[in-house]
Amino acid sequence: MPKITIDDRPIEVASGTTIIQAADTLGLFIPHYCYHPGLPVAGSCRMCLVEVEKAPKLQIACYTFVTDVMVVRTTTPQVATARAAILEFLLANHPLDCPVCDQAGECKLQEFYMQFGRYDSTLLEDKTKKHKQLPVGPHIMLDSERCILCSRCTRFVDDITHTHELGIFNRGVHSELLPVDGAAVDNAYSGCLADVCPVGALTDRDFRFKVRVWYLDKTDSVCHGCARGCNIEIHTNRRRNHHNDGKLIARYKPRFNAQVNGYWMCDAGRYSYKQIESPDRFLQPRVRGADGRVQVCDWSTALAAVDESVTRAIAAHGVSSAAVIATPDLSNEELWAVRRLCRDGMKIPTVACRCPADPRGVEDNLLRKADTFPNSFGAQRILEATTESELTVASVLQAAASGRIRLLFVLGGGLTERVDPAHLQQALAQVDLVVAIQSHHSILTDLATMALPASTYAETEGTITNFTGQVQRYWPAIPPLEESKPLLDILAQLANRWELPFTPREPELCFAELAGQVEYFAGLSYRVLGWEGVNPSQRTTSKSTA
Repeated sequence: MPKITIDDRPIEVASGTTIIQAADTLGLFIPHYCYHPGLPVAGSCRMCLVEVEKAPKLQIACYTFVTDVMVVRTTTPQVATARAAILEFLLANHPLDCPVCDQAGECKLQEFYMQFGRYDSTLLEDKTKKHKQLPVGPHIMLDSERCILCSRCTRFVDDITHTHELGIFNRGVHSELLPVDGAAVDNAYSGCLADVCPVGALTDRDFRFKVRVWYLDKTDSVCHGCARGCNIEIHTNRRRNHHNDGKLIARYKPRFNAQVNGYWMCDAGRYSYKQIESPDRFLQPRVRGADGRVQVCDWSTALAAVDESVTRAIAAHGVSSAAVIATPDLSNEELWAVRRLCRDGMKIPTVACRCPADPRGVEDNLLRKADTFPNSFGAQRILEATTESELTVASVLQAAASGRIRLLFVLGGGLTERVDPAHLQQALAQVDLVVAIQSHHSILTDLATMALPASTYAETEGTITNFTGQVQRYWPAIPPLEESKPLLDILAQLANRWELPFTPREPELCFAELAGQVEYFAGLSYRVLGWEGVNPSQRTTSKSTA
């Protein structure tokens, strides 16, 4: 392995490592535009020039591989002069529209000019004019005047999505980024183009002019759009949310995790943030009276109604007439709480989590999975460990339709998208008491005897297990909306009313109890999971191999 020195700091790296990668290992930042660790190297911007001892001229750090005893310097006067010259060249035709540019606050031209530029320009010529505000797809706006021709975007559509919608045309000062043959940039990952663009040339049409980025707070989370479980950041605007139509969540951004999603996320997941504060959020408890009329009520009234009705139904028909549907939309902690309360506490024998496939599910070779539940793997490990293997949601609904189920709990979303509405309505109509704990309005909340509003993953803390078995943690980005409550809190209050032993309502303590009882999660804790999660199946494999 080559041993090199960067800015008087020695390091040993693997063969095939570039200077910029070696510097990053040491925590040394080398400015760059065209280089992106998730894309093939282009070496076109020249911003990453460094001085290599015995080399006749400055070298680009992104495409120069280390050799043994190499000595690199990244802050010499020659390097500083070169960086300033590159910035002057890149800004020669760049429009001076920073105050109105949506990239302001996260633009590498702005940042690098303040760090490495701050020169007196020697250029007096007029700037070359190019296309401005050109919609190139449903999610992306192109401003060619701002483009610095780093080619990140063209490499993304050529080498990552393989859709080839963008290209660089013409020569010299007239070179310009444009769609190929007028093609629309409409691939399933087009939003990533706004992520990879280091300037304001490609911006997200959904986010444009909503809010300045310096007002945003960032919370690490996990996308719940499919079984991949892409790591994301939830960007929220609590201080000036009147700039965003009163919404707290402004956008989702991918968060790097080499084991899960790398640097990317799909558009379906990226724009799923709108569901959190959508008009169809279910936010107030509702109880159906003896006359069949639905009334909005407070939590005390709703919980008392559930307590009385469930107690009466079990006393009259026994627990064998009760069933629970807990969809894999729930977190590991929530599923464990369902098992502890319903299976272990109430002794309900029928607890199902396996739902029919989602007809909307799409799978590709990059990230998307056809299973649109985020926690199918975890649900099977937690719930199916205590239920009959052939028990499914379909079998529960069939039993309900035939009149064998008199009390039904439905917890978690996603069921109405996978079951025919007419069949679901027919099944629920035969059940005397339906208790639905949901985050969004649906046929379930309309037909339920009691409907309780649950908070979403953006408002709670917990973990999910993706399709490979990776257990990943997420954090609350916003407080629960209006009257909604975390499911752990709802179930804990019901357990207290029924005087049943129950798991702690704190997610971390709940997960600790889960890890002590379910073999797959043994040895895990929130501290062990960290920011990227742990895959126990891989850990077991590596131990057996060793």
